[in-house]
Order: sequence, then structure tokens, then C-alpha cells
Amino acid sequence: MESSTTSKASDNIHHTSERPAILTFTFFRTIRKFWMFYLMMLPAIILLVLNNYIPMFGIIIAFKTVNYTDGILRSPWAGLTNFEYLFKTSDAWIITRNTLLYNSLFIVLNLIFPVAFAIMLNEMKNRFFSKVHQTIMFLPYFLSYIIIAYLVFGFMSDEHGYFNGTLLPALGLDPIRWYFTKEVWPFILPIVNLWKGMGYYTVIYMAAIIGIDDEYYEAATIDGAGKWQQMTSITLPLIAPIITIMTLLQIGRIFNADFGLFFQVTRDSGVLFPVTNVIDTYVYRTFLSVGDIGLSSAAGLLQSVVGFILVFLANWVVRRFNSDNALF
Repeated sequence: MESSTTSKASDNIHHTSERPAILTFTFFRTIRKFWMFYLMMLPAIILLVLNNYIPMFGIIIAFKTVNYTDGILRSPWAGLTNFEYLFKTSDAWIITRNTLLYNSLFIVLNLIFPVAFAIMLNEMKNRFFSKVHQTIMFLPYFLSYIIIAYLVFGFMSDEHGYFNGTLLPALGLDPIRWYFTKEVWPFILPIVNLWKGMGYYTVIYMAAIIGIDDEYYEAATIDGAGKWQQMTSITLPLIAPIITIMTLLQIGRIFNADFGLFFQVTRDSGVLFPVTNVIDTYVYRTFLSVGDIGLSSAAGLLQSVVGFILVFLANWVVRRFNSDNALF
């Protein structure tokens, strides 16, 4: 028995030692076989390394007190001081709460409404009007938040805005000082975000719906299934993978707030800070007042790391229920 156990152990060690050699041989054989494809990939790989990986060296700024005279490398180390600043400040709870709650709401809205509109547009019999609707919905996605801020201001200006100048008087209501009334902005910001991004998500979901084989719907129609049954039994299950992927990608950015939405659209009104101040705007204002890029780098690194972890956790949960819908 001892000799048999010893021989098995030696065989396992032998196979383990051979495994790296086998993997290396397989790798080079694959390179040799598909060298043309790897050559075609080379420019993109070089660009990826130059733009995405080499700049990651700047992560060290988050752990330093940057001195412009000494430069980044010679600046003194600050350890975790820059990260402690984000959590010890009196506004830490407010900016974290606002960032998470707004982004969570954005994820839900950018799932429900685009999927619903994609299904409705797909049901339109006239392809021309369907394309017109897609174009109209997609247009706001290309507008910068500076332009959107002026559009919102055109509606909510205290004196000459459409709401105060036309709509509210017509309804017999008193004008509202929108940029000094913080209670309305938790509703306004999600609407603006949805209006801007809904066309983008709708086109993605509609492309997934168009890719579904018509034979599924024809068979369901023969079996007597109505439109609602077709939607719940065919459309939604078959586009579930793309829905999952888009949701996971948004979860990865749940700690990143859209700076333009919270800074430009609100016109940086100090009265609105309790409901509009998020991590990105807070770091920007801190940088303007303190001028320490280490704080900004620490915030950016923290957001990236937390987003990275959340994507893996969310993907793990999805894989536990349905591995086919997982991102990786």
C-alpha cells in the first residue's frame, strides 16, 4: 500500500512539473498556427497597452502627497491618508449615499424603460416610422451635458423658463425656484438621465430582439399565444443575456457618478448640495479649493476598485443562477 501511494504521489508530481511545459508548447503552437490573426491584432494590442495599461503607473499618485517641485516619483509617500480623507470628511455619508442611490435608480430605469420601448418599436409594422422613432430617441445620447444643462435651464429658469412662465401659471400654480428647491431634484435628475440614455439602451435591446428567430413567434402564434405571452415566454428570456451584461456593466460604475449631470445640469447650486453632491463633484470642488491631485487620484482609484469588485460579485451571483447569462 505504501509503495502504491508513493508511486501515485510521484506520478502526480511528475505530471505537475510537466504541465507548464505542455502549456508553453500549446501556446507557441497556437501562435504559430494563427500567427496571421495575431499579427492583425498587434496594432490594437499596442494601442491598448499604451492607452490603458502604461498610464496605470499613475496609481501611485493616490498614495503620495504630490509636490510639483520634486515630481511624482520623488514626492513623499502619504500612505492611505488620501483615502481616509474621503471617509472622515463630514460629507462622506451624503456623497456616498447620493452616488449609490442615484446610480441604483439609474440602473433600474435604464433597464425597464429601454426594454419596454425596444419591444414596442419592434412591434411597429411600419419600418420607416420605427427608424424615425429610434433616431429621435437616440439623438439626446450625443448631446453634451453642457447643452442639456441649457435645455433644462430653458424649462426651469426662474423668470423666463417654460414652467414658471407658461405651464404653472396656466395651471393656477405659483412659480417654483427650481435651482433653490432641493426636494424636486431627486426626481428631475433621473428623468434627465433617462431621457439622455434611453435611446442608446433601446437600440441595443432592439438589436437583440431583432436577432430572435421569427419561427419562435410563428410557432407561438399557431399555439394561440398572444402578444403578452410571446413577450414573457420568448422575447424576455431570449434577450436576458444581453440585459444581464448591460446591467453588470452599469453595476461596475455604481460608484462613478456622471459629473456633467450632477454639476452642469444643477448649475452647481450650493442649495442643492444635500441631494446633488456626489463623489465626483465633491472631489472636483475639493481639488479646486485644495489643489491636491492625490485626493482626486485616491477617489478615482477607490471607485475603480469597488466597481471591479462589484462586477465580479454580481457576475458570480448571476452564474450561480444561470451560467449562460453570466458575463464571464
